[in-house]
Amino acid sequence: MAKLSDETRKKLTTVSTATVATILFKKGLRNQYIQGVLPLQKGKPNMVGAAYTLRYIPAREDLNPITIFQDPKHPQRVAVEECPPGSILVIDSRKDARAASAGSILATRLMVRGVAGIVTDGGFRDSAEIAALAMPSYHRTPSAPTNLTLHQAIAINDPIGCGDVAVFPGDILLGDDDGVMVIPEAIVDAVAEEAIQMTLFENFVLAKVQAGQQIIGLYPLTNETIRAEFEAWKKA
Repeated sequence: MAKLSDETRKKLTTVSTATVATILFKKGLRNQYIQGVLPLQKGKPNMVGAAYTLRYIPAREDLNPITIFQDPKHPQRVAVEECPPGSILVIDSRKDARAASAGSILATRLMVRGVAGIVTDGGFRDSAEIAALAMPSYHRTPSAPTNLTLHQAIAINDPIGCGDVAVFPGDILLGDDDGVMVIPEAIVDAVAEEAIQMTLFENFVLAKVQAGQQIIGLYPLTNETIRAEFEAWKKA
């Protein structure tokens, strides 16, 4: 698993997915936003953690009776028990929310174990209960049917696709009210620091706009007088 430093984790808790999306775009990474996935409950602190993945394939009826959950090696149950604290369980449900990816009991177990969040490009059952947990959670839409109806858990901690984004184990996820961004682990420290600086500048820009300043010359910053003002503002 990736080693996400406390410093970088802290930085990412204070920046937005929109800011990170722009930074990744400038680095040539244009498909890092998990499509169609939103928080079950808005207004929670940012979700930050390394990806620990679970992959589903279409269920085949003879292999997925309800008794399959009695198998202590069932991949879904194993993933819930082995996802490291501080990491995020990311589930590849093939963008199919007709059956649940998980429910409130498994989500609660993850929260109690110290997992930082859960994400699926499918849907969760017991969605109101999951939304009420302190742990952030992201999905497409609520779904009542058990996962066995359409999903067979097949692999743990392999590369997956989630909402049309490649997610490799150890990639760093950032989630806020807008959704979830996937940051390659190798560049996460640089992205986090750039995001801090970009957020600082945008706070300055917003204050100027609220005071009546026009955008041209300010955003992007091409006016040297305003640039000097920004540098003085930072020092202050």
